Amino acid sequence: MKRYAALIFALLSIAQPICAQGWQEKEKAKVEIKPGIDIVNLVDKPFTALIRGKTEAYGEARIPYFYPIVGPTGAKMTRDFPMIKGVEGESDDHPHHQSLWLAHGNVNGVDFWHDKKAKIESSKTTPRILFPQKKETSPSGPFVAYERTDTWLEPGGDPILTNNTAYAADVLKDGARVLELWHNLAPADAVDEIIFGDTKEGTMAIRLAPQLRLKGGVATGKAINSNGDKDGKVWGKRAKWVAYWGMIDGETCGVAIFDHPTNLRHPTWWHARDYGLVTANPFGISDFEKLKPRGKGKYTLKRGQELKLRYRFVFFAGTAEEADIAGKYDQWIEETMQRKPEKNQADPNKE
Repeated sequence: MKRYAALIFALLSIAQPICAQGWQEKEKAKVEIKPGIDIVNLVDKPFTALIRGKTEAYGEARIPYFYPIVGPTGAKMTRDFPMIKGVEGESDDHPHHQSLWLAHGNVNGVDFWHDKKAKIESSKTTPRILFPQKKETSPSGPFVAYERTDTWLEPGGDPILTNNTAYAADVLKDGARVLELWHNLAPADAVDEIIFGDTKEGTMAIRLAPQLRLKGGVATGKAINSNGDKDGKVWGKRAKWVAYWGMIDGETCGVAIFDHPTNLRHPTWWHARDYGLVTANPFGISDFEKLKPRGKGKYTLKRGQELKLRYRFVFFAGTAEEADIAGKYDQWIEETMQRKPEKNQADPNKE
């Protein structure tokens, strides 16, 4: 399996650009779209790959996920398992934790978090300029988003949910690397409504490299959220962002996850564990707030409605304070809220 990992890194390093009208000549992000995989380079260096189908290295993908993810120091920022087994210092718990992914443990009663028979199929990726009228800017100019449609299939193979999703990559002025994700979730054509269940098992997720854990044999990690809660106290708290950092290969680096103000129930709750799982989850209120009876966090989408979610992952060098994660979040909001936000369905549980 290690030779396959080397193959992916080789592919990352030779990826050719997919161009869209209006993209600058000296673009920073280059994406090579191949069967089952999108390979992303930033400033001609490996960044990540979206595994969205069958690949030689990792077989068939049950759900789309980004792997590997290379941070600004050159370190891999997420756990190798289960894509690569037997890596020194890694645990083999929770094999459904695949690097960086979106899933939820109760969608009309179907467990897309754990169930191997519940799948998310992805269409071929296509590029477009995002926000062509009122362009959101970055150091390299307007975002180019790479779009696809994901179909969530219950164990019998019937579609119950669609996700018109997009991602974009960028490099900030200080070298931090950005992966931004947009999700537009809606009931499939033959489905009258979707109910996202009240469970902590979800939703926008990352499983960190073992060195970034708070506990464990090779753990060096620290954590903080936008409210100043630290380490184990970030679990179950509402916050605008959460950041983890630690020492990998002798250099300090980390990742921050940003929750956009237009998201459902912002600021979201965080299923942020000491063993390296970090998720933004607007549904698991009963678990996080220890409420009984359960159910306050469930959310219903009727046919014709969409749930729009937007997240930014920032992979940075140094500590959260040194990388000015609070300032990066504020700048992101200032830039993105210049556009009139699109409203989600009214939330009967919104506080």
